[in-house]
Amino acid sequence: MPELLARTTSAELTEWMAYERVTGPLGPERLDLLFATLTATVANTARGKGRKASPRDFLLKWDQGRSKGPQDWRQMLAAVRAYNRRIGGTDSTTEGGAADGDARGTAGLGRHQHRRADRRR
Repeated sequence: MPELLARTTSAELTEWMAYERVTGPLGPERLDLLFATLTATVANTARGKGRKASPRDFLLKWDQGRSKGPQDWRQMLAAVRAYNRRIGGTDSTTEGGAADGDARGTAGLGRHQHRRADRRR
């Protein structure tokens, strides 16, 4: 912000604000809206009769306020499973997930490291 204020006059900032009011948001917010519109269009071409998708259905909601704190892996896994069920996905983990949070017991390892860990077993 200090760099912006050092390089831009108040009058120029006011002009950009007026331009944005006329043309719509600039930057990432505008891209989110454009991609949501495109996604809704694609979804509607593949959808049968019934409620049509709206760009609002695909618009990302940023900064939802403070969460109740960081989630542990069990909470994150439960959220992913719930979302997967809602969209009709399948659970490809071993027995629906491993007790330690990693179906292979090699959490944090890269692809090549997984292979070495498998050979050691």
